[in-house]
Amino acid sequence: MIDALAQVAPGSPLREGLDRILQANMGALIVVGDGPDVLAICSGGFLLDAEFSPQRLSELAKMDGAIVLASDASRIARANVHLVPNPNVPTSETGTRHRTAERVARSINVPIISVSEDLGLVAVYRNEMKHPLEAIPRLLNRTNQALQTLERYKTRLDAVSGNLSALEVEDLVTVRDVVSVLQRAEMVRRIAEEVDGYIVELGADGRLALLQLDELMGGVEDDRRLVLKDYLQQTPRWDLDAAMHALGELSTEELVDLKIVGDVLKLPEQAVELDASVQPRGYRLLSKIPRLPDAVTAHLIARFGNLQKLLRATIEELDDVEGIGGVRARAIKEGLSRLAETSILDRYS
Repeated sequence: MIDALAQVAPGSPLREGLDRILQANMGALIVVGDGPDVLAICSGGFLLDAEFSPQRLSELAKMDGAIVLASDASRIARANVHLVPNPNVPTSETGTRHRTAERVARSINVPIISVSEDLGLVAVYRNEMKHPLEAIPRLLNRTNQALQTLERYKTRLDAVSGNLSALEVEDLVTVRDVVSVLQRAEMVRRIAEEVDGYIVELGADGRLALLQLDELMGGVEDDRRLVLKDYLQQTPRWDLDAAMHALGELSTEELVDLKIVGDVLKLPEQAVELDASVQPRGYRLLSKIPRLPDAVTAHLIARFGNLQKLLRATIEELDDVEGIGGVRARAIKEGLSRLAETSILDRYS
C-alpha cells in the first residue's frame, strides 16, 4: 500500500490526472498494472499502449469501463475495459465501481484506484486494504501533530538513554533501566513509521516533514540495536535479529508492560525481576568513540567481556588487543574516560 500511495502522491503525474478527473466531476476505475493476471480478468476495451499524461487520463475517464496502466504508470495500456473479477470474492462495498475495485484488489496483487463521481473521493485498494486519499491540508495537520508527539517521545528517550549511560558507568544498571530504553525506542520507532506513511502520501508537499523526521530519528535505530547487543542473552535459537523482530511484533498493550518487553532479552532466571542487576558488554558506549571500527569493538568485547573491565583497563592492556596500537589504545582510554565523566555529570547536574 505504501508503494501504491507513493504513485498517487501530490507532484506525481498520476495524481495530477486524478485531480483533473475530480475537477471534471467524473468517476474512474484505474488498474495500475498490465501483467497476465490483470489481462485475464479484462474483457473488451481498446488497446492503446500510449505514453501516460494527466490530460489523456482525464479524457479517457469520459468513457465507461476501466483504464489499465503499466505497473510504473508510465504508459496507458488499455481503456474502456470491462473488469470481470470472481463474483465470489467477498466485498463490503455497495457501489458497482467500488465493489469491482475491491474484488479485483483482493484477487490480484496490483493497486486499484477508484474515483467516486458522486462523493468526489479517491480510494486506493491493495489486497485486503483500502485507503481513501485525504485532503492535503488535513493530512499536513495530522503529520504535524504526529511530529510533535514524536518529538516529545524522543526527548523522553534521550533522557532515559542518558540515564542508562550514567548507570552503566557506575555499574548500577537494573533490568528496569534497560527495558525502559527499549520500550521508549520502540515507541519512537512506531510513531516514526506512522509519520513516514503520511510523508509518502504527501509526496512533494512532505519535504519539510521528511527533514524533521530524519533529524529526530538520527541514531535511534542504532541505539536500540546496541542496547540489545549489550544485554541480550543469545542462544542458538534466539539471536539479535530475532529479538529485534520480537520487539517490533509486540502489541501496544504488551509494549506498555515492562516485564513483557524484558522477555525479549532472554535473561537468566535469577535476573528476570525488573530490579535485578545486569552488566552491559560495552557496545553502546564504545560506539560513541569516533573512528572505532566494528571489528575492533568486537575484539575489545571478546577480550574484556563487560564494560566495567573495559573502563578499568590500562593503555597497555588495550594495546594488547588485536587491531589496536598504542595511539588507538590511548584514544580509547581517553574516550571512555571522557564519556564516563560526561554521563555522570549529565545525570547529577
